Amino acid sequence: MPLLIIAFGVALQVYLTYKKISPFLSLLIVALLVGLLLGMEPMALVASIEKGVGSTLGGLVLILVLGAVLGKLLERSGAIHQITTTLIQQFGEQHVQWAVLLTAFLVGIPLYYNAGFIILVPLVFSVARATGYPLLYIAIPMAASLSVTHCFLPPHPGPVVLVSVLKADMGLTLVYGLILVIPIAIIAGPLLGKLMRKIESTSTSSQQQGITIPERLPSIGASVLIALLPVILISIAVAVSNFYPEATTWKTVITFIGDPTIALLLSVLLALYYLGLNRGETMTTLMNWLGDGVSGIAMILLIITAGGVLKQVLIDSGTANYITSFSSTWQINPIVFAWIITALLRVTLGSATVAGLTAAGIVSPLAASGTVSPELMVLAVGAGSVFCSHINDTGFWMFKEFFGLSLKQTFLSWTTMESIISVMGLIGVLLLQLVVG
Repeated sequence: MPLLIIAFGVALQVYLTYKKISPFLSLLIVALLVGLLLGMEPMALVASIEKGVGSTLGGLVLILVLGAVLGKLLERSGAIHQITTTLIQQFGEQHVQWAVLLTAFLVGIPLYYNAGFIILVPLVFSVARATGYPLLYIAIPMAASLSVTHCFLPPHPGPVVLVSVLKADMGLTLVYGLILVIPIAIIAGPLLGKLMRKIESTSTSSQQQGITIPERLPSIGASVLIALLPVILISIAVAVSNFYPEATTWKTVITFIGDPTIALLLSVLLALYYLGLNRGETMTTLMNWLGDGVSGIAMILLIITAGGVLKQVLIDSGTANYITSFSSTWQINPIVFAWIITALLRVTLGSATVAGLTAAGIVSPLAASGTVSPELMVLAVGAGSVFCSHINDTGFWMFKEFFGLSLKQTFLSWTTMESIISVMGLIGVLLLQLVVG
């Protein structure tokens, strides 16, 4: 019976999404109805909702907001533009795909997919125009790199949310994710892009209008350092924690600095000074940039919160134990089970974020049971969340419209790319499971 109720909740979420109702509202509605149908007392349900809000935002809100602010500072200061142009110059025209891939990787770590996509679209057009290469030859590596950071790498907001829900270790998730993204990005990016050279686009460079680039750009060294500083600090903290078991003062300091919230805060402070005040920007201007970054993530925070409420309702209703026993009875590998659930939600709901949040709530008991690494569960859910993107996904339409593709061309390029990332992600996680358990 609980599975039927969960299936009803998923179907209702699909219907409300089809009716264009905000995921923030629809997830709350589904959480309320599912809780009541699962037999929860009304006041217990209210308490569960409050607990879900607190537990979800408590460990996430600062990370998500600071990540959004860092991305906005990198964009407005021209650091992103400096990174892209320098990499293209250094790699040379014949290796321009790799320059775009690396640029998108740097941009994608602190930014949500849509924001990174908008920032990089002008780069794709300008590179294609300057080199004479087909548009998709350049666009596919950019989109693939943004997608893999969205799936696998904290402190990107998507994986950060899953780490919180599934009680995983942020640093280990980052390390495992880095192992996965290199081969996946190469295959779904430059290699796939070469196969897409014959797909003709009708798009023009008109989409570049509205992007303002500062006259004086920051140095390439500072731009790259600030963009990657959160990842560097978190990775160092993970290495120290795993290889130096003794409790020492310097280890405590490094672990503190490598905490995701502290790492992002330090990066934002450095960006405010070096990319702002040091280059003549007023504090008023910088605070306006900060406000733009925060406002851009407000609805995403609400959607994440609503997803956390649904997760808490499923746990408090007793469904957690049922789902764990269901997986054991059918002898399904928890990694595969998590991927399948997320992939099905992605295909039906369209939103990778909502699919990941919903699936995380469903499979969180498996991660909590101790039978599988919660870090691998995060990566499995992340991989499933990008499977088979099609017409109910905003990313599908962004790619189609910006690059002037037909529906058939978009399925052949975008949908194929996303599905390759998803399936390769699952295979990679299963291989990691053989090593780390």
